[in-house]
Amino acid sequence: MNQLQAIRAFARVVEAGTFTKAADSLQMPHATVSKLIQTLEAHLGVKLLLRTTRRVTVTADGAAYYQKTVPLLQELDDIDTGFRAAQNKPRGHLRVDIGASLASLAIIPALPDFLARYPDIRIDFGVSDRHVDLISDNVDCVIRGGVLTDLSLVARQIGHAQWVTCATPAYLDKHGVPLHPRDLESGHSVVNYLSTRTGRPMPMPFARGEEKFEIVVPHAVGVNESNAHFAAGLAGLGIIHTFLYTARAHIASGDLVPILQDWRPAPYPFYVVYPPNRHVSNRLRVFIEWVAQRFELSGTIAGA
Repeated sequence: MNQLQAIRAFARVVEAGTFTKAADSLQMPHATVSKLIQTLEAHLGVKLLLRTTRRVTVTADGAAYYQKTVPLLQELDDIDTGFRAAQNKPRGHLRVDIGASLASLAIIPALPDFLARYPDIRIDFGVSDRHVDLISDNVDCVIRGGVLTDLSLVARQIGHAQWVTCATPAYLDKHGVPLHPRDLESGHSVVNYLSTRTGRPMPMPFARGEEKFEIVVPHAVGVNESNAHFAAGLAGLGIIHTFLYTARAHIASGDLVPILQDWRPAPYPFYVVYPPNRHVSNRLRVFIEWVAQRFELSGTIAGA
C-alpha cells in the first residue's frame, strides 16, 4: 500500500464530502480513490468513512485520524515546497472564485501583468456572485467582500469599496432627484441586488454622520449578478446602489448621475480568503501578494 497516497485520498474525501469530487480534484478514477481508502482502513483496522449511495460520513475514528494526519501532510508539503522554491519558479494550477464585477473591472484587465511574471501558472476563474464552499468545491482562494461570517477561514484584506447611488439623466428628468434615502420608498423605481443565497433584495445601507440605516424598496426589476445589476441601472430601469469602482467611468462620461452623495455608508471591505487546512502553495502565495499589491498601488477598489 502507498500509505501516503492513501492518506491524501482520505483527507481529500473528508474535505470534499464526496468520492466523486475528491477523485476529480486528485485527477484519479473514482475506483482508485475508493480502493486506496479501503486498503487504508484494512491497514488501520478501523472504519474511517461510512458510505451510502448519497453521502459520505466521517466516523469518530476517521475524524481523529484526519486531525492527526493533515498537519503531517501540510508539513511534508512545506518541506517539499521549501526545497523546490529555490530551484523552480511558481508553477501549476490555481482555482480562484471571484465576484463578477470585480473580475471584469479589476482582476481580468490586470491579469496580463501577473501571467507575464509567472508564465508557468494556469488560472481557472469561477466568476459569479454566489458564495462557494472552498473545501468541497476545491477552490484555492476566493476574492469576496463584506462581513466575514466563517471565522475558520484565513482572510487578508486587500482593499475597500466606496458606495455610490446613481441613475441615468433620463430617469432623473422623469422622476426627479431624491433628496433623502427615504424618498426611494415612494415615487421611484429601484433596481435591487438580490442575494444569491436567498433570492431576497439586499438592504441598501445609508449613513450620514451618526445616522445610519438600511432600506429595502419593492422593485420591478431585481438582479442577482453584479454586472447585470449595473447594466439594468445603466439602461434606465431605475436607481442603483452600487460600488464607485463599477460606476466611475460612466459617471465621468455623464451616462450616470450620482445622487444622495452625503448619505454614503462606511466602505465595503474586500478580502482574499482561503482554507486554513489547505497548503499555501508557492503559486497561491504569489497570487495573493500580486492581488494585494494590485489594489494597493492602483486604488481600484478604494476608488482613489
